[in-house]
Amino acid sequence: MSDMMKSRIDLSGQVAIVTGGTRGLGRDIAARLARAGCTVAICGRNAPDSLSEHVGFSSCDIRDHDQAKAFVDSVASKHGRLDILINNAGGSPPHDAATASPRFIDALVKLNLLAPLYLAQAAYPYMAKAKSGSIVNIASVSGARPSPGTAVYGASKAGLLNLTQSLAQEWGNDGIRVNAIIAGLMTTENAEATYGDAEAQAKVSASMPLGRMGTGDDIAGAVLWLCSDLAQWVSGARLQVDGGGERPYFLDLVKGG
Repeated sequence: MSDMMKSRIDLSGQVAIVTGGTRGLGRDIAARLARAGCTVAICGRNAPDSLSEHVGFSSCDIRDHDQAKAFVDSVASKHGRLDILINNAGGSPPHDAATASPRFIDALVKLNLLAPLYLAQAAYPYMAKAKSGSIVNIASVSGARPSPGTAVYGASKAGLLNLTQSLAQEWGNDGIRVNAIIAGLMTTENAEATYGDAEAQAKVSASMPLGRMGTGDDIAGAVLWLCSDLAQWVSGARLQVDGGGERPYFLDLVKGG
């Protein structure tokens, strides 16, 4: 992000929640919001080894409606306001659809679709009262194209994209903006489990139009913009942060592709 953009985006005094903020993309998003002046509350099942300045942690299983609501209520009560909600927590291990157990399916749908709805519902009264609020749902390319091997995850993220646009229309008159980021291929501490060893990751990076996979800072920059007054008329958007997108596989099968 340029120095000019950094100087223009100031979220001082605002209070933000970032789910899954203990590691990976969520940790980078929380840190960037804190540097922009936010007081940030993160949650997860396990406390992180360290926290950035102005970032606080609470233990919470957001798949449980009551826990999710209690977490949001506690943050709003402690700070007297709630301005930003980043629904970042999510993910899925690879699993074929044919043998996915009901327990596995239920857990994934709860994490990737129901939990963001629970948290948005809990945040709504505070944002509606203030006639202002920004909710950003971190979605995935898996929700915007076929997702073989992670079909339940892809379907959940597709539902999250629809939920984003529906809430944007329902809650717009309350001054609440709801947007989604469609994250592309990302490098995180779990990149090896997703893409393979360093050589495989290098090949994936080389296939991207911008020559690399995304980082947490790339997603955090997009989040910062969506939460700022620079995006005050942006709601219901599906912002693709994917480095130009994945190369269509068929091109490698076509002579001269």
